[in-house]
Amino acid sequence: MSFRVVRSSKFRHVYGQPLKREQCYDNIRVSKSSWDSTFCAVNPKFLAIIVESAGGGAFIVLPHNKVGRIAADHPLVGGHKGPVLDIAWCPHNDNVIASGSEDCVVKVWQIPDGGLSRTLTDPVVDLVFHQRRVGLVVWHPTALNVLLTAGSDNQVVIWNVGTGEILVHIDSHPDIVYSACFNWDGSKLVTTCKDKKIRVYDPRSGEIDSEALCHEGTKATRAIFLRHGLIFTTGFNRSSERQYSLRAPDALSEPIVMVELDTSNGVMFPLYDPDTNLVFLCGKGDSVIRYFEITPEPPFVHYINTFQTSDPQRGIGIMPKRGCDVTTCEIAKFYRLNNSGLCQVISMTVPRKSDLFQEDLYPDTLSDEAGQTAEDWIGGQDAEPILCSLKVSTQFSFLAC
Repeated sequence: MSFRVVRSSKFRHVYGQPLKREQCYDNIRVSKSSWDSTFCAVNPKFLAIIVESAGGGAFIVLPHNKVGRIAADHPLVGGHKGPVLDIAWCPHNDNVIASGSEDCVVKVWQIPDGGLSRTLTDPVVDLVFHQRRVGLVVWHPTALNVLLTAGSDNQVVIWNVGTGEILVHIDSHPDIVYSACFNWDGSKLVTTCKDKKIRVYDPRSGEIDSEALCHEGTKATRAIFLRHGLIFTTGFNRSSERQYSLRAPDALSEPIVMVELDTSNGVMFPLYDPDTNLVFLCGKGDSVIRYFEITPEPPFVHYINTFQTSDPQRGIGIMPKRGCDVTTCEIAKFYRLNNSGLCQVISMTVPRKSDLFQEDLYPDTLSDEAGQTAEDWIGGQDAEPILCSLKVSTQFSFLAC
């Protein structure tokens, strides 16, 4: 008699639940740019979405309580002369957001508490260096005011936003940089490029530690560092089938796992939760979100489930764990942008019978406190991210960070 043992995992029953339409954000003119960006950035205070804008580029910033139909004349963040291509909230200040645009300029903005009462056109700082459009902005995970930008001029620049000066300039990419991601403590940097290669850098010196072929297809690839040092990538094979892979930084050319998923043509964005080691794969134009658990035992990347919706997604954002509702055992919250102008909120929960705080679901998570200054980091120091507990009092619903 044969039987199959089901792998034990507390995330085997993760369920996605879309919120009602009146609890979502409607009437948003999402950007029609063909750039492969998520178009959406979320933190515990605000939701930011890149929108269509006449005579330049803009994005809308909404406090989370501003649900329902958004007025057509709602104030925007609108200082760019060309379409905005990428936005990213500062992990150490929930009121600061960076934006990159086709006008070659990176701008950093300060959003007032409560949101915008009028259109914002004056940034805190303009970061001017790139000669072509800037399609990638990434904040450093532990160092305060350190921002990475990458443009279609094939240049990668790491800035000290506090002073507006360039800390590191990396010019070793022969083509457009598709993605960039720091590791857990920000001491390494992984990039993917249009030349189909994946590279691991020392971000302080700009020197390449290792490089290898990422995926054989010509379409855009993505790579992210996982918490314990491995690298997860998405891309396409020669037959334009979508793939994901898991690699070790010191053996990039020998993937631990390489799996074909399907034949859709949308670029897949891997969204990662370092607390649970879950990777959510969200494809542009897909109507599904697939999620996987990364574990130390084979096959290392375990498929869990697929969240299915009726309409394709144009962009997506994920809420940092600080903004999840621990009282409902919510382990992830997504903001899906549809072509109809709806930003749909999806809550991922693990069903539990007890109302008590579930310590196994909520280890200490990333706080909004920086581990070091920009000067310490560029001087050679590494610092672990500062963590905080999500345990809440039963009488209150704020986070104990």
